Formats: sequence, structure tokens, C-alpha cells
Amino acid sequence: AGSSWYYAAYCISGKHKSQAPNSKQIPNLKSQRSKHTLQKWLPVDLYVGGAEHATRHLIYARFWHKFLQDIGVVSTPEPFMRLRPVGLIMGEDGRKMSKRFGNVINPDDIVGRFGADSLRVYEMFMGPFDQAIAWNTDGVVGAKRFLERVWRIGMKLQIPNSKSQTNSKFKIQNSNGSSQLQVLLHQTIKKVTGDIENLRFNTAVSALMILANAFDKEPTISRADFEMFLKLLAPFAPHISEELWASLGNKKSVHFEPWPSYDEKVAVSSPVTIVVQVGGKTRGSFEAQRGESTEKIKSEALKLPSVQKWTEGKTIRTVITVPDRLVNIVVL
Repeated sequence: AGSSWYYAAYCISGKHKSQAPNSKQIPNLKSQRSKHTLQKWLPVDLYVGGAEHATRHLIYARFWHKFLQDIGVVSTPEPFMRLRPVGLIMGEDGRKMSKRFGNVINPDDIVGRFGADSLRVYEMFMGPFDQAIAWNTDGVVGAKRFLERVWRIGMKLQIPNSKSQTNSKFKIQNSNGSSQLQVLLHQTIKKVTGDIENLRFNTAVSALMILANAFDKEPTISRADFEMFLKLLAPFAPHISEELWASLGNKKSVHFEPWPSYDEKVAVSSPVTIVVQVGGKTRGSFEAQRGESTEKIKSEALKLPSVQKWTEGKTIRTVITVPDRLVNIVVL
């Protein structure tokens, strides 16, 4: 029966701060301290188990919890707030892993070949949390390549003005990156945050891969942007994230950093229509990404044939831009 109420024992056993269980200590469930602690920590926020839990262990746990409520030990009617069944990782042949079939994947072997972070990232990326997925070693290779790309970017950033930046394709800067990269960064923070909360780990990793590819294409990368990326990556690849975080000169662990926040206005990426005027009169329009840089907006406006018709042979005195709305070309 103990396995049916262990979640309560975890709350009141062992060290007070860590809540680490102590098998030698028999908890007194009816003490005032125990009741206070159980009221503070229960019900459990998330119960993760196989589909069979719905007809076995979950029923046992609910039975015992209701008994504990009847005798005044706990104050909640249910032990768990949410139950999420986890999908089974099948063998590469699509069958359930079994020694009889000879299709068992040894995680120690995978860690030895590809590294612990590669295994973690692949398991999170391989498919939806609640669906059975067949193991594919090629997927681990892909996860390792992704982390290698992240490592290369990190090695090129390092501490500002260090020797490691010499002859580097990338240069670190203290200000934020390009407007398009800022939009993607805030979109990624929003998506990864929501995906983790809803156990959509595969799409969260996908978003991180897209952001890493964007970093790889940028001639200049903001230190703040890359550090934000490392905070998002840390739950999935804790070891490489910690190493890169330290290599940037940070003294505290990345895992103690506050979770990144995003700006909803920046995260909106719907295209906007830019109206182009010449001498105050509308001569054309074009679509651009929200938050696009002023220089690119000016360049696109001057390329429009309808605009060139009215500026040909004239001197452009100045180009006035209103972000996400208007370009006004003043000619002489």
C-alpha cells in the first residue's frame, strides 16, 4: 500500500528544505507539521505514467488519498491535478523493446557514442509526448549535429576581445541583433515556454533548431541573444548549455537564471503594408515584415518601379520613414 501514497510521504520525509525522502524515517502523517506541509504541497501538479496507470496505480492512489482525507490527514479530494500518459519508445523494428526480440536500446551505449545531451534532445524531439515512437539512431545523429552547430557558434562568441574571436566569421556585440532576429527570438521564447508547459517538447526543440540556424546565418550576433538561447536550451541539453554559458564569462550556473520573457508586440510577425509617397503623394506600396530595419525599408521603397518613375532625374533630398507604416521620399 505504501506505493499508493508515496507522493505524500515525499512531502514530509527527509530534509526539510529539499524534501528528499529518508527510508529510515517513518513519517507521522497526523502531526500538525505534516498536515501543514501536505496542505502546502498537495495536490501533485502533474502525474506522468503509462496508459496502464489509469486502471491500476491511479485508482489505488485515489483510494488511499480519499481515505487520508476522511481521517483528516489531507485536505484535498484528489491527489493529482493532471494526468498525462507518456508514449512508449519502441524498438527500431517498431515492436516493443524486448530481449526476446533482440531490439533493446541500451542508453549507456548511446551516451557513449553520441553524448548525454544528444540522447536527451533526440528523445524530446522524436515525437509527441503521448505517442508511441519507434527508435531511430539516425535521429540521434541529427540531434548531435544540431548541438555541434550550437557549440561552434558558442566557440566563436566567447568573451569579448578574446583571442578566440580572431578571424571569426561571427563577432559578438552588446546591443540586440537585427530586427528580424529579434522577432524570431521572441517568437521562440514564446513557443518554447508554451510548449514546455504543455509537454510539447518535440516542437520546442524544433523552434530552437530554427533559431540556431538563424544565428548561423547572421554576420553579427548579440551576446544577449545567444545567452537567451542558452537559457531556452538548458532544460533539453544541460551540459553543453552550462559549458557555453561559463565560456561567456558567467560565474553562476545557467540553471539558476530566471526564465526568459518575451515581448508580445515583438513576437507578432504578420506582414505589414508600407505605403510609399514621393513629395507627399502616394506612388506605391509593398509588404514587409513587422519591425523590419529602416535601411531595408528605404531600399525596398526606392526599388519600386512606380517610385523610380517619379524620382528619375531628380535629387532625393531625404527619405522619411514611419516604422511599419510609411516611407516619404522628398525630392528636389
